Amino acid sequence: MGSHQESKLFEPLTIGNGKLTLKHRVVHAPMTRNRGVPANSTSTPENPNRIWYPGDLIVEYYKQRATDGGLIISEGIPPSLESNGMPGVPGLFTPEQTAGWKRVVDAVHEKGGYIYAQLWHAGRATIPQMTGFPAVSASATVWDSPTECYSHPPVGATAQVPYSEHPPIELSVEHIKRTIEDYCNAAKAAMEAGFDGVELHGGNGYLPEQFLSSNVNKRTDEYGGSPEKRCRFVLELMEALSKTVGADKLAIRLSPFGLFNQARGEQRVETWSHLCKELKRTLPELSYVSFIEPRYEQIFSYEEKDRFLGSWGLLNVDLTLFREIFGSTPFFSAGGWDNKNSWGVLESGRYDALLYGRYFTSNPDLVQRLRSGIEFVPYKRERFYGPFEDNKLCYVDYPAATQ
Repeated sequence: MGSHQESKLFEPLTIGNGKLTLKHRVVHAPMTRNRGVPANSTSTPENPNRIWYPGDLIVEYYKQRATDGGLIISEGIPPSLESNGMPGVPGLFTPEQTAGWKRVVDAVHEKGGYIYAQLWHAGRATIPQMTGFPAVSASATVWDSPTECYSHPPVGATAQVPYSEHPPIELSVEHIKRTIEDYCNAAKAAMEAGFDGVELHGGNGYLPEQFLSSNVNKRTDEYGGSPEKRCRFVLELMEALSKTVGADKLAIRLSPFGLFNQARGEQRVETWSHLCKELKRTLPELSYVSFIEPRYEQIFSYEEKDRFLGSWGLLNVDLTLFREIFGSTPFFSAGGWDNKNSWGVLESGRYDALLYGRYFTSNPDLVQRLRSGIEFVPYKRERFYGPFEDNKLCYVDYPAATQ
């Protein structure tokens, strides 16, 4: 393939409102891998384990993928028991979890890298058997597919559970305030653990995007009914997080044209344009913003996604509008970048950095492979999401090319 040493991917980039300089622009994307250690090792249907913390395997995974001056965004970290969407995911609401994440952060820092904690609230994309609480959302909107199921069977069961059997409850205003407090407490814990910053997961159909999506958010109060009101929760949350950690240590991930978890709302351009303009106006010192490409989708092919975009009159939409809104704020793009299509993208000025996810699972030395033109090792999709009996397999056992 030849060396790409001269690519802008390998030039420095300043984020954090000028306080943090990356040595390259190849960013490890946030990826749920479900490899946490259960706090209760004897999980039973009567007393299921609901809390996980980062153990040796997770420390090793991030250490392998850390590079000098490189940025890693952590897997989505639940800020509360209520918010967790999947088993095996280590949260950030107990001292044991904070201590585990500190080990991860220390391992990344020892390699000269940086790491941000992504805070993730599943909202209605969970079930009571998982969290011990009713699922929550912007509104009590039932999943419109009777066959779409939660990812993992409950403890002791073999069959998956349809989401539609467990409709979410609508968050009251008081409950919204408690949820924002949960996020802020997790952000404080992230700072205690030594993370370099915090990223709000505002996409993929999880709680923040459930407020943004007109098909989920049916509220008629100050949190719903118009693009501006549907943005209120995310704006209040970001403001609170900025007061907690500082705007220069805060970022957000958005998927304005995503469909995952039935985020099928309309007024996409109006809603996300308002959100982004308000974020830029109220928090001009944001560390960076991270966007998922319009045609990229978790579960649909490009052809299927194009049918959705075409039905909205957005077939040729791109992220230019949001790039212009955020101006000098570092602008990241995720969604399908690999060792073939990454070249010339940053030189065009469209983005400031590219995020890589799936290929980082099977290429711990992905940065060096990109730089030197070494082929990628194919990823194994069936090993993305644990927990497995052998969590190590296809997680920390991929060798670097030099080996």
